[in-house]
Amino acid sequence: MSENNEKSTGSAIGSIIGTIVLAAVCVAGGWIAKDMWPKGDGGAAAAQAAKLAAMAAMQQTVAVTNAEMRVYNLPERFVAHAEAVQEVDLLPQIDGYVREIKFKEGDVVKEGQVLYVIDDERYQAVANQRKADLAAAEAEARRAERYFERMEKADERGITQLERDNAEAAAEKAKAAVLQAKANLVVAEYDLKKTTVFAPISGQIGKSSAHVGDYVAPSKGALAKIVQIDPIRVSFPLTDRAYIAWRQAQREGKDYAFRMRLILPDGSEYDREGVWDFDDNQMSRETASIMMRLRFPNPERLLIPNSYVTLLTDYQEPPSYPSVPQQALVDLPGGNQGVWILKDDMTVEQRPVETKEAFGGWTPLVKGVKEGERVVISGISKLGPGVKVALVQPTSNDDINANHKSPIEE
Repeated sequence: MSENNEKSTGSAIGSIIGTIVLAAVCVAGGWIAKDMWPKGDGGAAAAQAAKLAAMAAMQQTVAVTNAEMRVYNLPERFVAHAEAVQEVDLLPQIDGYVREIKFKEGDVVKEGQVLYVIDDERYQAVANQRKADLAAAEAEARRAERYFERMEKADERGITQLERDNAEAAAEKAKAAVLQAKANLVVAEYDLKKTTVFAPISGQIGKSSAHVGDYVAPSKGALAKIVQIDPIRVSFPLTDRAYIAWRQAQREGKDYAFRMRLILPDGSEYDREGVWDFDDNQMSRETASIMMRLRFPNPERLLIPNSYVTLLTDYQEPPSYPSVPQQALVDLPGGNQGVWILKDDMTVEQRPVETKEAFGGWTPLVKGVKEGERVVISGISKLGPGVKVALVQPTSNDDINANHKSPIEE
């Protein structure tokens, strides 16, 4: 029993001694750290300067590549809407029974093609009657004219002035009757002509609302609709700023420099390019955009009116810019971007740049870097102004060999 008590007492004494030693070490460490810690803002600046000096003294390893001229032709995308250049409702001009239908629903019809034949028996009879009325009016006009001529040649003692005036009036009235008969004949022949319905434009005809034997009339609605499908129009909204830029390019004679292409709903590219048609005459108040319209040939009828497509616009002759891999860019204060440039003395400097939208892993630089200058693409996090570097080969993640190409180069 006494042996166990002695062991317990020894363990307790050992724990107390260990605690006292640990406390002493912590206190000593605190005093040492206090003495070494920089005092105030000057201490922080000194520490930062010391860090930069140390980094400059150290030789960092980086991978670099040359800024190279690359074609920049990143297409601008718009949601566009296909629409018919023309569409016509075939409204009957007269009433009657349909005698013939000379097309199949869905056919592509030609301008001037006969589509419907309406029974013309009644209209032919009216036209014949109007011809007879005209002949009678012309005969009466000739008789009245001859009578008036005789009255003028007659001895003034044999006729009165009233009789001469009546003869002249009768001749004039007969001439007016001829004009009336001619007008009635024109109307009758017009109605007779309208018993045959022709295609006013070329295009695809839709479903017919009338069949052989049906009674049709202007009040009963259209017989069918024809939609022009070749060429076809594609419209898209352009923002007010983009519209002004386009107008400026047009004023400078550069609007021809753009090409317009379409991506169909299935994701394939339409193999025909469009031409400018016209732009709308006012902006939308709600969206601050204006509708622009293009024309595309459509012989295969791949573009369907009222369908949606993607419009791509880019340059016919695209410009080139010094370009660098995307991983070379670093964020600068104020939301700007920059790159690290390797100088001839194997030190680096940071340079702000102005960029365009990246594509294919490369970023075009409008300002800040010239073709052939060496930019750092790896080891960027360790760099500072004036840091000495040593070059290493790019790793697989940094490899920027010509695998990345722009859309136009592909």
